[in-house]
Amino acid sequence: MNLFERRNAIMNILSREGRVTAASLARTFGVSERTIYSDITALSLEQPIQTVRGRYGGGVELADWFQPSAHTLSPKQEELLQRLKPTLAGNDLIVLNSILVQFSPLRGCR
Repeated sequence: MNLFERRNAIMNILSREGRVTAASLARTFGVSERTIYSDITALSLEQPIQTVRGRYGGGVELADWFQPSAHTLSPKQEELLQRLKPTLAGNDLIVLNSILVQFSPLRGCR
């Protein structure tokens, strides 16, 4: 996953889950927390991202007023793609996974 894809996926996770920690994002993407903080800093220049301090309940979130445009797969579309997944390999599988990460309201980067 390149930098652009990771930052896009971070935005999708924030849109879907609300507040998340840098540590959980780092684990999700297999990068360091420092890398996540760099991503958040860069994203916050263009998006209404805010950080909340605190050991319990702290993290990164989108501003309450922000409603990103919802471009997500319908349940039937996602089901079809999940059924196709075992039949793919190589670059086709990578592309399908990127579609699911970017547009699936339920699966995302989990």
